[in-house]
Amino acid sequence: MNSLHHSVDPRLWNFDRELRLLGFGAPALSRRAALKLGLLGAAGLALGPRAASAPAAPPPALPAPRAKSVIQIWLWGGPCHLDTFDPKPDAGYDYYGALKTPLATNVPGIQIGELLPLLAQQADKYALLRGMTHGSNGHETAAYTVQTGRPAGGRDVFPGAGAVVSLFKGYDAGYKGLLPPYVVLTELQGRFSESGFLGGRYKPFATGGDPGANRFLVEGVVSPGLTDERQRSRREFLHRLNLFERALPATDPRLAALGECERDAYEMILGDAGKVFDLGQETDAVRDRYGRTTFGQSCLMARRLVERGVPYVTINYKGWDTHKQHFPIMRRKLPELDRGLATLLADLAERGLLDQTIVWAGGEFGRTPKVSWESPWNGGRGHWGKAFSTLVAGGGFKGGQVIGKTDARGEEVVEQPVHPSELIARVYQQLGIPGDARLPHPEGRDVRTLPTAAEAVPSHRHLASLT
Repeated sequence: MNSLHHSVDPRLWNFDRELRLLGFGAPALSRRAALKLGLLGAAGLALGPRAASAPAAPPPALPAPRAKSVIQIWLWGGPCHLDTFDPKPDAGYDYYGALKTPLATNVPGIQIGELLPLLAQQADKYALLRGMTHGSNGHETAAYTVQTGRPAGGRDVFPGAGAVVSLFKGYDAGYKGLLPPYVVLTELQGRFSESGFLGGRYKPFATGGDPGANRFLVEGVVSPGLTDERQRSRREFLHRLNLFERALPATDPRLAALGECERDAYEMILGDAGKVFDLGQETDAVRDRYGRTTFGQSCLMARRLVERGVPYVTINYKGWDTHKQHFPIMRRKLPELDRGLATLLADLAERGLLDQTIVWAGGEFGRTPKVSWESPWNGGRGHWGKAFSTLVAGGGFKGGQVIGKTDARGEEVVEQPVHPSELIARVYQQLGIPGDARLPHPEGRDVRTLPTAAEAVPSHRHLASLT
């Protein structure tokens, strides 16, 4: 079963109970059979957010936003800052290892890692935050802090940035269309609860599948081995078996609700809404430009989603937890990152979308600046929460700059430290989400979008030059 089923309209799940109440005995079409027909998965995708209970209170009026969407590229596992956006060529072999020669960028004075030549040509489009820090070396706690801006271990499980954006920019704020307001390509991160105490209404839709495959099998929308004609035949068959529809007057509101659900579901499966997931609509030249990898095609998919107005898209890009054989892995991963991310930035700019789309690339922490050459690590890097780097672009953020500085070995932040809460605050600001807006808490507690002074979260205020 895919994750969509939990958000399907309860009226569909009570299908058999409704029939029995009407005196029709066993249903002609069971819930399991309906799922096999491919209807309820897409119905949950289409109606889940609208069918769920309403939030505790409507969101407050928002300031005028400069950005409309966020594409977050989550480098799951933690990329090494020395090999990506904060090279240290003078630190010595035990620190730079096999990647000694950084690249000059198109912005004088800014250098990045030697395996990122395409990004080096676009440094004017992004800012590098080299002073990111939180001090946590655990995947779960660090990911939670970077995504929520709060330290782990408190009384509440706070929502991540994507869920908060979904609250303020999603269905409750007048978001239209069938595509969910918060989409993850391709699987949930698994390091924290994305929606926290906001609940399932604001949980992201994880597509599953592989955008780099011949056909992107989006869970609940695209089924393997089923043609569009087969889906149409199944829809006709469903109507022939639908005793529920025949038993009630055409004006019955329950029929209207089911009819709306069906129309929305098939719009996702067979209509224009679902075509956003068909990368075959792009030219081969465009797809080749992004790279025919899962990550490269995920970047292309993210561009298509924000073109359709989706407020928050996360690309969950795994494989950065390099305790062993770090440098051979980097020679595979970094060119993928370079090609996909650089093409995304250029493509958004060419289409006039970069000014309204924030691109946020980074992981939960950095990696140990000093390489572990000994067995069993054989040139590995561990976890490092004291200092790491993040790239941000678009959405009104000013590119062509570096904010923050680490020491000569990349071990400590020595200038302009930035806690994740400050970066999240700037993202919300660009989207027009007030930092002091109240979140709907299940116990009615007074909780705000950003940490208050009482929560004792570091507030360095070093990102003023971003906007």
